[in-house]
Amino acid sequence: MTNNPHSEKKLLVAMELSNSKWLLAFTDGDKIRRKSIDARDRGRFLSEVARAKEKLGFEPDASVLCCYEAGRDGFWIYRWLISERLECLVVDPASIEVNRRSRRAKTDRLDAESLARLLLRYEGGESKVWSVVRVPTTAQEDEMRLHRELERLKKERTAHLCRVKSLLVARGIVAKGNLAGLKKQLGVVECWNKEPLPADVQAELGRELDRLDLLSEQVRDLERQRKQRLAKPVTNADHQASDLNRLYGVGEVSSWTLAKEFFGWREFRNRREVGALAGLAPTPYNSGGSVVEQGISKAGNRRIRRVMVELAWSWLRFQPESELTHWFMDRYAGGGKRMRRIGIVALARKLLVALWKYVEFGEVPKGAIVR
Repeated sequence: MTNNPHSEKKLLVAMELSNSKWLLAFTDGDKIRRKSIDARDRGRFLSEVARAKEKLGFEPDASVLCCYEAGRDGFWIYRWLISERLECLVVDPASIEVNRRSRRAKTDRLDAESLARLLLRYEGGESKVWSVVRVPTTAQEDEMRLHRELERLKKERTAHLCRVKSLLVARGIVAKGNLAGLKKQLGVVECWNKEPLPADVQAELGRELDRLDLLSEQVRDLERQRKQRLAKPVTNADHQASDLNRLYGVGEVSSWTLAKEFFGWREFRNRREVGALAGLAPTPYNSGGSVVEQGISKAGNRRIRRVMVELAWSWLRFQPESELTHWFMDRYAGGGKRMRRIGIVALARKLLVALWKYVEFGEVPKGAIVR
């Protein structure tokens, strides 16, 4: 089945997941056996694995290697399969090979069979055939919830705030400053023609302001929790966030996001891996006589990439004597706006590598000020 004579023969299972059905493609290297089951029917899945072993000529205790694409189902399937003593790979969907024709057939059956063939190649030794996702532990995954929820709540709060202002502007009223006391004044607010707000508009504004107050309170509560955990760190990621927060120019939001999303649970071997995972790696196009630099890959964690670009601007302001700031000023500051925008992305990558060395090896960036 595989090109490696020392590898154990395994039953390979590719899983094409949807909300209602799971399509399973079993293969021994020669044949592909397909079965469709109800989504999340774990008992049926195990029985189909046992039946596939029988049909494809495997021993009942033969090893099983499964794979599925990372997506909405998250990592619970991986953890369940591991608990059942089955091997499992979670694959990055963006790394899977596809036909480049503008019109290509795409069905769950074809996707499952293609995934099974790629799994066969991977098991045969082609480790670069796709990218395998590193699965965090349950505790590590749980540590990502606070800042992600906070990010989502702030977006919802902005949406409700814009809705309130839009309702007022449509009646010729411009809301300024804090809207905290607006609900009590709805009865006396006048439209452009000095008439009171219509009853239904007042009712809608009242509901929007109630939701706005609730979201604001939840945001404040989460920010208090984050501040407390930075002051009294418990987990490894908490300690890393606290250490990062000691650098001038690195605030609570950026230090927390970097620790929880990036440094707290990932293991990097070199600076190239750090830049690649953040999507800050270059993507050259060099084919024949055509040589083009396409910019950064943007293939990594978008939260880290966004935080690092913002942090790079902050670093220039709060760490003017650091080696990284001098590098940027010497190379890009004399150029125009476009050159500075290009340079700030380059600085973001260099700064991310420097922060990795700081949290991992205790190397303070040269010339940086630490609280």
